[in-house]
Order: sequence, then structure tokens, then C-alpha cells
Amino acid sequence: MSSSSSTSAGGEEFEVKWEGQDDPGNPRSMSKFRKWLCTWVVSLGSLCVTCTSSIYTSTYRQVTAEMHVSQLVAVLGLSLFVGGLGIGPMFLGPMSEFFGRRPIYLVSFTCFTIFLIPCALAPHIAVLLIFRFFAGMAGSAFLSVAGGTVGDMFAGPELSAPMMIYTASPFIGPSLGPLIGGFINQQTSWRWTFWVLIIWSFFMLASLYFFVPETYHPVLLRQRAVALRTQTGDSRYRASIEKLDRSITKTVLWSCTRPFQLLIHEAMVSLLCTFTAILLGVLYLFFQAFPLVFSHVYHFDLQMIGLTFLGLLVGMVSGTLSDPLWAKNRNRLVAKNGGVSEPEFRLPPAMAGAVLVPAGLFWFAWTTVEGVHWIVPIIGSVFFGMGTLLVFSGVFTFLVDAYPLYAASALAANSFVRSSFAAGFPLFSTILYQRLGYQWASTLLAFLTILMAPFPVIFFIYGKRLRGKSRFATVQN
Repeated sequence: MSSSSSTSAGGEEFEVKWEGQDDPGNPRSMSKFRKWLCTWVVSLGSLCVTCTSSIYTSTYRQVTAEMHVSQLVAVLGLSLFVGGLGIGPMFLGPMSEFFGRRPIYLVSFTCFTIFLIPCALAPHIAVLLIFRFFAGMAGSAFLSVAGGTVGDMFAGPELSAPMMIYTASPFIGPSLGPLIGGFINQQTSWRWTFWVLIIWSFFMLASLYFFVPETYHPVLLRQRAVALRTQTGDSRYRASIEKLDRSITKTVLWSCTRPFQLLIHEAMVSLLCTFTAILLGVLYLFFQAFPLVFSHVYHFDLQMIGLTFLGLLVGMVSGTLSDPLWAKNRNRLVAKNGGVSEPEFRLPPAMAGAVLVPAGLFWFAWTTVEGVHWIVPIIGSVFFGMGTLLVFSGVFTFLVDAYPLYAASALAANSFVRSSFAAGFPLFSTILYQRLGYQWASTLLAFLTILMAPFPVIFFIYGKRLRGKSRFATVQN
């Protein structure tokens, strides 16, 4: 076991640090295969959780008939799960800074798997709704902690590709859910939807146990410091995390207030978070709208309706694959700026996505009519899916770059706002489409996205000036 330590003349404790990037204890020194294996496991865990949110929408027909409830009550199972996804990161993120990534993964995903069992066995709707909420909270660890795992293992230019894989997984998951759920619920009982998820999550839990080690640097250094004190009997060995005078209660409470400070005081945070929230709200609203449109206009059955979500899936995968083009564009902007990078250079994908999203919605709105082939509105959903992924990608990376000291709080703010919208939109989707009609309901959503579309452009132009007046953001001189 190796360590690096230093003392001052005043007799301060030895500080345990890595001996460079090649230190065998440093996660960044792991083999490329092992790092990528960890990345794929946490990404698939994120995909499993977000797929669980939307696969439930395929059970509505059977759940309402068996439990004698309205569809609006059944939809609460979707909203409560997404609400749990928004609340969980508020405390799971800070807890990972005390206990490390691995314990949070194992405990939270064990709970996630266990909470799915009462959903499969639910005798009445209350049990199903309650445990859907708890499952959402438990699964949210992959939306708040897993990105940190990728950052623990990769650095510099090699970070881009694995982070792209992880970032895409929580958006591909919701598109995959109805596709899988359509085939399950067309052929057998809705309860098998949850048994399939339980089997999937069990294998994910086993993969986490065997293939994902602890990667959080401060916790690993604390373990090394404890081992050194035990081996040498010298109590002066300390890791930096052991010198922090903070309790987990205070940290969790502070982490719950900081995101709201950013939302209230930072226009860039509040407006960009609102934009992404509307997009995620529309995405989850589509889980109600697609069955309405394609069953009534095109007379599709359940598994065919599930296949209509392939358009969103193709769009999001296409947006992910376009990442090298945006990286090249960012390098060009950096070179033009004298080699100095600015957070605003992360916004061009969001600017392009802000154009694609309303275009896709208008396309979908006015082609869902009899006489127009069903593939045409699905092509419109491809553009919406691609635009949504590009907006999220640009906004996420911009917030992290613009608020480096408060990046976790900025992303927590984004998670809270977008999960609130995603939980709320499905509750009025059926009424919206029934009252306004299929064309005008989607058109209204398109107009909402048009209202938000200018903000990535505005912040690309004036972002640096706004950051200069901010007490949270940073500006390079």
C-alpha cells in the first residue's frame, strides 16, 4: 500500500493523497476494459430504472379493469414514480459523498428490486401506487450518483465518450418502456410487466455487486488512511474528507436548499431548467397521447402502439451519435476564442435541438389524420426525440461548466423541476387531447417549446455577461 503525505512545522496530520494517475488505488488507473464495464453497468442500471417508469403505461387497460379505477387514478402510478425520481437525488447524492458510490448503489437498487415485488402482487390500487413511488425514489440513485462514477474513472478527453453513453441512457429508457410493455401486456397479465422488471433488476443488482467497485476518490483515500493508521500505529495519517467538519444531516439539508437558491436567483438556471422540464413533460405526456392517437386514428393494438415509440428511440440514439460533430464545433469555437473555453460553447446542441423540437411536434400534430400513412407522424417524433436529447445534452454540460462549484446543486435543481413537470403532464394529457383534438393538443405543446427556444441562443450570446453578475457562476479573466 502506497501513500503520499505531508506535514507542516506545526505538526499537522499527514494528508493521504494519490501518487499520481498511475497509483494502483486510483480508479483512473484501472484497465480500460474494467472502466468501460463499470460504465455500461451503471448506464444499463439507469436505463432499467427509467424504462420502469414508462413500461407501466402499457398496463393501464388491465389495471383499470381489474381494480375498478379510472385511468386517471392508474396514471398516478406513472406520476408518483417520476416524482420519486425527482425527490431521491436530494438526499442520495449527498449521502454518496459520505458513504461512497458503491453502498448507495447496492442499498438503493436492492430496495428498488424489493419495492417492485408488491407492485407485482398488489391486491388493490393503493399498494401499487405507494410502492411505485418508493421504487422511483430508490432507483433515482442512477440519475444522481452514476454520472459521478463515470467522472471518477475517466478524465480529460477520454471522458466524452463514456459520459455520452451514460447521459443517453435515462432518455432512451422511457422510449424503450412502452415498446417492451406492449408485447408483454398484449400476450399475458399486466403483473408479468413487473415480474420481468424484477428479473431484470436482479441481474443488474448482481452486476453492480460483482463489476462496480467503489470509485469515489475521497472515500477510497479515507479507507487508505484508516489502513495506514492501523498498520503504522501513527494517528497523523488523515484523508481530506476526514478533516471536513460537517454532519450528514446538515449536508442533506443544505443540498435541499441550494438548488432552490439557484432557481430563484439565477435566470439562466431557472429558464433552462424550465425548458428541459417542458420537454420531459411532453415526452411523458406522449405515453398517454400515442395510445390515443394510434388506436383511434390508425386502429393499432397494444403491441403495435408500443412499436410507435421506436421513432423517439431512433431520434434519441441519432442525437447521441451526433456528439462527435458537436465536439468538433466546440473545439472550433475554443480555437477561435484564443484557446480559451467558455461554458457557452456547450450550448450549440441545445440551440439546434430547440429548432428540431417544435418542428417535430408540428409535424406530428398535423399528420395524425386519416389518409396520412402512420409512418409520417412517427418520423415527426424522430425529430422531437433528437431535439430533446440535444437540448438536454447542451443544458446539462452548460450548467456544469457555468457553475462548477455548485454543479451538483444545479443538476439537482434541473432534476427536481423536470421531474415535477414529467409527473404533472400525464395527469392532464387525456383531457387535453380529448378537448382540443389530436392536432391542436400537439400544436399547443409545440407553441410552448417555441416560447422557450430562444433562451439557449440568448445565453450563448449574453451568458458570459450574466455570469459576471452572478454570485454562483464563474468567469475566466
